[in-house]
Amino acid sequence: MLKEYFDLLEAVKAQKNFKAVIFDMDGLVFDTERLFMEQLAVVMKEKGYSLTQDIYKQTLGTSGSRLKNIMYSYYGGDYPFKECGNAAQERVCMIAETTGLTVKPQIRELLIMLKDKNIPCTIASSTNSATAAKYLENTGLTGYFSKITGGEMVKYSKPEPDIFLMACEKLKIAPREALVLEDSENGVKAAVAAGIPVICIPDLKEPASEVLNLAAAVVRRK
Repeated sequence: MLKEYFDLLEAVKAQKNFKAVIFDMDGLVFDTERLFMEQLAVVMKEKGYSLTQDIYKQTLGTSGSRLKNIMYSYYGGDYPFKECGNAAQERVCMIAETTGLTVKPQIRELLIMLKDKNIPCTIASSTNSATAAKYLENTGLTGYFSKITGGEMVKYSKPEPDIFLMACEKLKIAPREALVLEDSENGVKAAVAAGIPVICIPDLKEPASEVLNLAAAVVRRK
């Protein structure tokens, strides 16, 4: 059921029988989707390419060959995919280590609540696990997450279920015993494909209505 403007903490409390919470990271825990988009646009412009928000939104929640194919479809096979991506990521990491990352609203409060209830939390992100670990360390959130599953650990990225299934394996729980928090269409689809209830918290892109209808709840940040 769609729960517009439903408070995130209350939406999580409303879910029953979950033993762990799996968090996406970019756009969900940190305001890094917007930040990475801005840095990638700068890097691409330096190399003669133009990144639009519409193109970037199509890449949300993806990584690896799926992400590469999206970029090649717009910029051709000569597009320096790895070079641009690495350069943009280095810029974001520098910002994380200097001025710092913005933690999304209600995330710290939610993590404190879950820790008080002894409910384990884990990250399942398309971002590399080492980078995710640095982000958590830089923002003082490391202690709230028992595990990290990064995009480099699975063969197929979201919307395939692989990353969430691996996260469940690490937690030693069945998918039905977990709860996923996601902002992207691909993330919601991946959670549903894994058989895990999911709360959608839209960020840069409002998911299509048919995707929102797959979620156990939808929370729009106030």
